[in-house]
Amino acid sequence: MATSPKQTVQDILAELPTLLAVAVVETETGMPLASHANIADFDIETAAAYNTEVVKAKLKAIQALKLNQTVQDILLTLTDQLHLLKLSPDGSKFVYLAVNARDTNLAQARQILKAHSGL
Repeated sequence: MATSPKQTVQDILAELPTLLAVAVVETETGMPLASHANIADFDIETAAAYNTEVVKAKLKAIQALKLNQTVQDILLTLTDQLHLLKLSPDGSKFVYLAVNARDTNLAQARQILKAHSGL
């Protein structure tokens, strides 16, 4: 059963309370449908918009290469942060999650996203 974007954000926050930011983003428009940031100056709208471009670029690349594949998730490893993008089964939305690389287990973060990305 699909949950609301707001509930998805709350469920992820409950399992990863130290996250930096989380949002459910509409793939077509890049608009966050629900979000939360633990850092006051984290601009979730800008993050959502730019990460939408990452998702769209990967989808275009798959199409151009004529790969019979779908994107499950995308991982971006920064200096001290991990940014994970997990697409919904139909690709209409994705969950954007930013965590501190030093205090978050990548496997755990991916499992939590997988559990809550049915949207």
